[in-house]
Amino acid sequence: MLSHALLRSIAVAYAIFTTTHSAPTPKLETRDLSFDYVNDKIRGVNLGGWFVLEPWITPSLFEPWADSQTVKDEYTFCQTLGKDEASRQLIKHWKNWIGPDDFAAIAKAGINHVRIPIGYWAVAPLDGDPYVQGQLDILDQAITWASNNQLKVMLDLHGAPGSQNGFDNSGRYGDVDWLQGSTYKQTLNAIDALAKRYASSDAVTTIEVLNEPLGSSLDLDTVKQYYLDSWGTIRKSNLDTAVTIHDAFRDIDSFWNGFMNTGVNNVMLDTHLYQIFNQDQVSLSSADHVLAACSAASSLTGTDKWTVVGEWTGAQTDCAKWLNGLGKGARYDGSLAGSTTVGSCDGKYSGTVSALSGTDKDNIGRFIEAQMDAYEKHTGWIFWTWTTESAPEWDMKDLLAGGVFPNPVTNRNHPGQCN
Repeated sequence: MLSHALLRSIAVAYAIFTTTHSAPTPKLETRDLSFDYVNDKIRGVNLGGWFVLEPWITPSLFEPWADSQTVKDEYTFCQTLGKDEASRQLIKHWKNWIGPDDFAAIAKAGINHVRIPIGYWAVAPLDGDPYVQGQLDILDQAITWASNNQLKVMLDLHGAPGSQNGFDNSGRYGDVDWLQGSTYKQTLNAIDALAKRYASSDAVTTIEVLNEPLGSSLDLDTVKQYYLDSWGTIRKSNLDTAVTIHDAFRDIDSFWNGFMNTGVNNVMLDTHLYQIFNQDQVSLSSADHVLAACSAASSLTGTDKWTVVGEWTGAQTDCAKWLNGLGKGARYDGSLAGSTTVGSCDGKYSGTVSALSGTDKDNIGRFIEAQMDAYEKHTGWIFWTWTTESAPEWDMKDLLAGGVFPNPVTNRNHPGQCN
């Protein structure tokens, strides 16, 4: 464990190294990390689709462009509507999508963490971007709601300038232009703004410095340097806030072991485990999905740092409306170009948990519990996502209400699957 005195000197050195203009020595807040990531397990849920739009989570917002598909992400949503109308619609959405009653329900289910995705444009907007602001007033309230319910918060930079992966959930679908031009420094500016505003909150135990950078399209040495610089940026504001790094879709053991193990503190690795985004995965039987989930435990326990499965789902299909992008079909029922039919998406394309068949409910419940058992072999898990408009396999709130997700989450209806 590094002493606070040593961390203070390292953080000041980072501040001097990464600052190109004269500035006062940063004030370094000292507090103990308010969650024991060594001995306790993260049991969390993502608050997806709130401050970063995803068409499949809130299809009603994108329905006007279902045919033209000219709007497919938050960037084009704001660009097409213009700032005034985009602001009107998004402020209404931010105020109504999730509220204090949701935080209370989350805590009541035995959850101890919420992961809140946020885009760079909320904290460090760029000239010329169509995005609108106003998220932080609601995010401030969310931090309070979390604190009032003894929930810890992972703030997750879900979208970077230029897009770090080209996914619609980065804010802008298409090219991967992060690390081009000034985007590296602009992203650090967003991290700095998040840290200054939230790192000293007792509820905010960790900041994830970038969600899902697409390793196959990026220089991974530069990604690693960004992680180091982000650690130093956060340490300018607080010495203890955990710094979470995503695996960039690289092996969590062979690629990431040995990185950020010395000279830094409180580093967590995030990996996302889905079994639905290629033809082989959606073709697995329900029993094979469970076996695959259980098999993840060995690689998780082989890492040399805290490791959380920061996204996973109860879904064994990719049936949810627009999950693969606005206007696109699913592999499972063969409606996505180039796919082969496995089964029917009836009830899973759009609907509720109560309308699922008994077999579907049982399969989803078994899969959920196997994943929780496997992922708790190391640091824990954060389910994606708390609520959706109409995607029953993904909707924890609805899955809890329907008795499919164990409540509290430490209960088991199907114990011992990974033994």
